[in-house]
Amino acid sequence: MLMGDDLEDGNLGPYQERLRTFPNMRGKSYNPLIFRILMGINVRVLVVILLLALGVVFYIGARTSPIIVFVFSVCIISFLLAMHLAKWVLAKDEGPPEMGQISDAIRDGAEGFFRTQYGTISKMAILLAAVILCIYLFRTTTPQQESSGLGRVATAFITVAAFLLGAFCSGVAGYVGMWVSVRANVRVSSAARRSAREALQIAVRAGGFSAMIVVGMAVIGIAILYATFYVWLGVDTPGSMKVTDLPLLLVGYGFGASFVALFAQLGGGIYTKAADVGADLVGKVEQGIPEDDPRNPAVIADLVGDNVGDCAARGADLFESIAAEIISAMILGGTMAQRCKIEDPSGFILFPLVVHSFDLVISSVGILSIRGTRDSGAKGSEDPMAILERGYSITVILAVLTFGASTRWLLYTEQAPSAWFHFALCGLVGIITAYIFVWITKYYTDYKYEPVRTLALASSTGHGTNIIAGVSLGLESTALPVLVISVAIVSAYWLGQTSGLVDENGVPTGGLFGTAVATMGMLSTAAYVLTMDMFGPIADNAGGIVEMSQQPESVREITDVLDAVGNTTKATTKGFAIGSAALASFLLFSAYMDEVATFAREPFKQVDIAIPEVFVGGLLGSMLIFLFSAWACSAVGRTAQEVVREVRRQFIERPGIMEYKEKPDYARCVAIVASASLREMIKPGVLAIVSPIAVGIVFRIFGYYTGQPLLGAKVVASMLMFATVSGILMALFLNTSGGAWDNAKKYIETGVLGGKGSDCHKAAVTGDTVGDPFKDTAGPSLHVLIKMLATITLVMAPVFL
Repeated sequence: MLMGDDLEDGNLGPYQERLRTFPNMRGKSYNPLIFRILMGINVRVLVVILLLALGVVFYIGARTSPIIVFVFSVCIISFLLAMHLAKWVLAKDEGPPEMGQISDAIRDGAEGFFRTQYGTISKMAILLAAVILCIYLFRTTTPQQESSGLGRVATAFITVAAFLLGAFCSGVAGYVGMWVSVRANVRVSSAARRSAREALQIAVRAGGFSAMIVVGMAVIGIAILYATFYVWLGVDTPGSMKVTDLPLLLVGYGFGASFVALFAQLGGGIYTKAADVGADLVGKVEQGIPEDDPRNPAVIADLVGDNVGDCAARGADLFESIAAEIISAMILGGTMAQRCKIEDPSGFILFPLVVHSFDLVISSVGILSIRGTRDSGAKGSEDPMAILERGYSITVILAVLTFGASTRWLLYTEQAPSAWFHFALCGLVGIITAYIFVWITKYYTDYKYEPVRTLALASSTGHGTNIIAGVSLGLESTALPVLVISVAIVSAYWLGQTSGLVDENGVPTGGLFGTAVATMGMLSTAAYVLTMDMFGPIADNAGGIVEMSQQPESVREITDVLDAVGNTTKATTKGFAIGSAALASFLLFSAYMDEVATFAREPFKQVDIAIPEVFVGGLLGSMLIFLFSAWACSAVGRTAQEVVREVRRQFIERPGIMEYKEKPDYARCVAIVASASLREMIKPGVLAIVSPIAVGIVFRIFGYYTGQPLLGAKVVASMLMFATVSGILMALFLNTSGGAWDNAKKYIETGVLGGKGSDCHKAAVTGDTVGDPFKDTAGPSLHVLIKMLATITLVMAPVFL
C-alpha cells in the first residue's frame, strides 16, 4: 500500500555489488485533494481567485476592526516568508542518487500513512460533528443568546462549522509539518557532506517554514472566523449579540483542533516508537549492527515514523495549543471587559491575536539569524545547541519588547491607566517561565549535564540499574517545573488583581486575565520553539539517510551531533508545551465555570471536593490519565512485538541480509506498523472523548434524583481539575525520563563507557526502548489530552445541567 512491489522484486543486481544503490520505492506521488484541485487550475485564474479571496478577507476585517486588518497583514507576510524559506530549502541539492532513493522511500511511506490516518480521523470528526449538532439542537439557550435572537439552530450550526474548520486547519497544519520534513531530510544529509553549519541552517529553515505556516494558520483562522461572525451577526448593533459574548462561538474551533491533534499524536506516536523499538531491539541488541543500518528491515519504517510522529503530529499539536490559548484568552478578556464596563472591549478581546502576530515577526528574525558558514566538520564547528540558543535568546528579547508595546497599544484604559503595565509584567512572567522551562528540560535531558551522565554511568552495571536511574530521574524532574508553574500562576494572578480594573461593585477582576496574559507570554515565541522542535526529526532522518547510503564516517559524525541536539530540542519543546498546557487548561477551566454559571443562571465559583460525588469525579480524572497512558504505551508495545517478530523472521529466513547478499523487505515492516498504529489509536482516543461526557451525564441524572441540580457540572469540574494536575506531572515524568534515556545512549555512542556495541551501550539501548513510548507517544499525547478535556467540557457544558 505504501511502497511499490519493486522494493522486493526489482532487478537490482547482487546486493554486495550495489552497497549504495537502493530500489526506487516511489509509487504514485500523493497530494491531498485540495492541492490537486488547485494544481489543476490555470495559474492566472488561480491568482485572480486568490486576490479576490484576499479582498473579501480584508473587507470583512475592515468592517470588524483595524486590529483584525493588522493581524491579516502580518499573517499574509509571514506566509510569503514561509514560501521564501521553502524555496530556499528546496533549491539545495539532494546529494548522490542513493540518498534520493532512500528519501523517496521515506516520503512515500509518510504520505501513504498520512493519507490513511487522516482519512480515519476525518470520518470520526464528521461523526462527532453530528453528535454535537444533535446536542446543541436540544440544549438550553443562554440569556445573551435569547436577547440577541441567536436561536438553537443557528448556535448549533455555528458550533459545528467552527469544529469542522478547526479540525480541517489542524489537519493541514500536520500535513505541512510532514511535507517539509520529508523533503528537507535528504538536503540536510547532502549538506552534511560539506559543512555542519550548512546542514544546521537547512534543518532550521525547513522547521521555520513549518512553524510559520502552523502559527500563521492558527492566528488567521481564528481571526477570519471572528470577523465573519462579527459581520454576519451584526455584532454590537441594537438587538444583536455583544462583542464580549462573541468569543464563546469560537470554542468549537478549539475543540476541532484538539480532536485532530490527539489522534494525530496517538497514531503518529505509536507508529514511530513501535518501529524504533523493533528496529533497536533486534538490530542493535541482538544483531549488533549500528542504528539506521540498511540491513535492518525496520529502518525505513523507523525513518517514516520520525515524520508522521514528530513532524505531522507536532504541527497539529502546536496548532491546537495556540488555538486553545487564543480562544480562552479572548473569552476571559471579553468577560473581564464586560464586568468592568470598559467602553471599547475590542482591545482586550483581540489582544491574543496581536501577540501571536508579533510572534511570527520576532520568530522570523530568530530563524533568519542562523546563517550557514563553511566549517571543517563536527568537531571543529560551533556547538549547534549554542547556535539555536542564541537564536532563541534574540527571539525572547524581541518578545519582551513587542509584548510591552502590544499591552500599551491594546490594554490601556482610562479606568485604570496603569493596568497595561501590570499586564505587561504578566507577559514577562510568562516569557521568563518559558525560558526557565526550556532550561530545566535541557538540564535533565542534555548529556552535557550531570543527570544524563549519571544515567549513562548507571548503564555500566546493567540493564536494571539503567531503568531504575531513568525512572528516578524522571520523577525528580517534575519538581522544578511544578514550582515554576505555581509561581507563574500566583504571580500573574496577583499582578492582574492589582491592575486597578474593578467591576461595578468595586471588586478586582483582572486576576484571571492576568494568568491569560502570562500564558500568551509563554507562547509568544511559539513559532521559534516549533522550529527547534521540527529541527529534531529532520536531523534524525538526515542521520538515517547518511547511514543507509553508507557515507564516510566524518559525515555521520556531523549528523550524530545534530541528532543529539535534536533530541534535546524535542525534549525542551515538549517541556515548553506541558507548561503552556497547564496555564491554558487553567484558563479553559475558568471559562468552563463561567459557561456553567451562564447556562444555569446562578453563580458557579467553587468546587467542593468534600462532597463525595465531587471527590469521586476527581478520582476518575486521575484514573483517566493513568489508564490513557497505559493504553498508549501498551499500544506501542504490542505493535513493537509484531515488528520484532517480523525482523527476526527476515534475519532467520534470509541469512544473506547480514552479508549484504539479500535485500530486506522494508515494505513489510512499514505495512505492519501502519495498520497496527491506526488500529491501536482508536481505544485511547475514544476513552478521552467519551469519559468526561459519560461522567457528566451519569452524575447529572444522579443529581436530578437527589435534588442537586449542578452535580453533573461539579463532578466534571473536579474530574477536569484532577486530570489536569495528574496529567501535567505524568507528562513531565514521561517526557523527561524518555529524553534522558535517549541521550544517555547518545552519550555512550560518543565513545565513553565502552562506546557502541559494549555491554554498557546495550543496557542504554534497553533504557532508550523503554523511554521511547514515554517521550514520543504517551507524554506528548497527555498534554493534548489535558487541553482537549478542557475544550470538550466547555463545548458540552449544557449537557451536564
